[in-house]
Amino acid sequence: MSGARGTRGRRGGGAALIAAGILLSRIFGLVRTRLLGHFLGTGDASDALAAAIKIPNVLQNLFGEGVLSASFIPVYARLLADGDEDEAGRVAGAIGALLALTSAVLVLLGILLAPMAIPLIAPGFSGEKRQLTVLLVQVMFPGVGLLALSAWALGVLNSHGRFFLSYASPVAMNVVMIIALLHFGPGLYQTEPGQVQLSTLIAWASVVGSVAQFAVQLPTVWHVERRLRFDVAMRGANVRTVATNFVPVFIGRGVVQVSAYADSVIASLVGSGAVAILGFAQVITMLPVSLFGMSVSAAELPAMSRETGDDDAIAAALRGRLRDGLSRIAFYVIPSAVAFVALGDIIAAALMQTGKFARTDVVWLWGVLAGSAVGLLAGTLGRLYSSTWYALRDTKTPLRFALVRVALTISLGLVAALRLPAWIGIDARWGVAGLTASAGIAAWVEFLLLRRSIARRIGDAGFELREVVPLWFFALIAALPAWGVKLAIGPDRPLLLGLIALPLYGGAYYAAAVAAGVAEARAASGRVARLLGLD
Repeated sequence: MSGARGTRGRRGGGAALIAAGILLSRIFGLVRTRLLGHFLGTGDASDALAAAIKIPNVLQNLFGEGVLSASFIPVYARLLADGDEDEAGRVAGAIGALLALTSAVLVLLGILLAPMAIPLIAPGFSGEKRQLTVLLVQVMFPGVGLLALSAWALGVLNSHGRFFLSYASPVAMNVVMIIALLHFGPGLYQTEPGQVQLSTLIAWASVVGSVAQFAVQLPTVWHVERRLRFDVAMRGANVRTVATNFVPVFIGRGVVQVSAYADSVIASLVGSGAVAILGFAQVITMLPVSLFGMSVSAAELPAMSRETGDDDAIAAALRGRLRDGLSRIAFYVIPSAVAFVALGDIIAAALMQTGKFARTDVVWLWGVLAGSAVGLLAGTLGRLYSSTWYALRDTKTPLRFALVRVALTISLGLVAALRLPAWIGIDARWGVAGLTASAGIAAWVEFLLLRRSIARRIGDAGFELREVVPLWFFALIAALPAWGVKLAIGPDRPLLLGLIALPLYGGAYYAAAVAAGVAEARAASGRVARLLGLD
């Protein structure tokens, strides 16, 4: 038993560091989001900024957690594991140089083509709102290239086990934007022209923040990889392998990002404020996805890529890592999904109800969060299955399933967002909730396809239904005392309500899991005890 706990602890170490970095980054991101809601609410300037910032967010997620992680890290980490440090440095330098060149071209094209891209970004925008979105996109695009280079630095650092800095570096960008909001916001947000000016200043702040995010990573990159040799020539089998894998992974991860991007496009057709409310919801829902999905998947990818031996030995090792990672993800994501449905108004009010973000916006945001809960578990588990395929150097299988997901997301989203509200006789604004729920259905389809394909390749590594049903039950029961606090305090003191009800919910869920002997709950207790020096 102690050996099993030790293995679980070792496997969870990298994920814990990633989660710590992500948590720090997300905390600052939530502060930034709260300030944006306070000063811009869900008006036209907020809509334009949310639509414009979608492009750098998509490209950052695509390069950082997607393409480079899946194409670069497996090759680079294997070279490090084999002790071929000279070749590892050459590969890292070549990929960095190629990425810098690609980013420069991308930035130039983004600035020049922004006016033509708006119908693809927000076809529902027109007039001054459309013009503002064009301007914001052009301002933000130089930061996109720097975020791509930051993703390259993340790949190098992750392969060397420097997980925390990789995922905490976005704090630098958030700090710059928070400072800009605090400095300029109070003097500008009261009038519509002032809000337009504020949104432009925030766009410039995001570019400065991109510089800061890349800069904080560079010293450690130079320290861990002293053999970097920058060369854009495609020399060497390993560089060509990364480049060859890049294309299908780019398409595969790209269509996943297109799925999120398509939600924003469809939301622009729903009405005023829809893009902004969707953006706020995505920031909140990305917290559990990043903490409990991305952290495990990102930590496991280099570890899986270093597995050696015959095919049976590698398959057995991957099954063990996959099963352990899936259990860890489910333990934390299931209560997050329940919270978005049962306690979404408490979460939304505690984080966002201030200034121009009114109680009616809180209720709207709650509905969108509840819709997001539909596919929250499937989306986070799917990340780990995809990472397993990438560790096996197979980038085409997850690509096929990602294409299915994006096709379903768009087709179901159009119906749920633009037709369903009228069919059932509710306000059109609730189409945004239908949009997130339909995306969740598509995520479940992709998850089931990934799970079946992995089982055929390495054997069944999924958890049993009996393992997850109790977690749903514990989460639902834990919501009851939080509801009691809500009834006692009422909605007029949202921050106080959140500070009491949400920790009570988390504590009740954790206590129930510990009492029931859930393995991940015991492992979490052990990590806390070691942190406090009690073990």
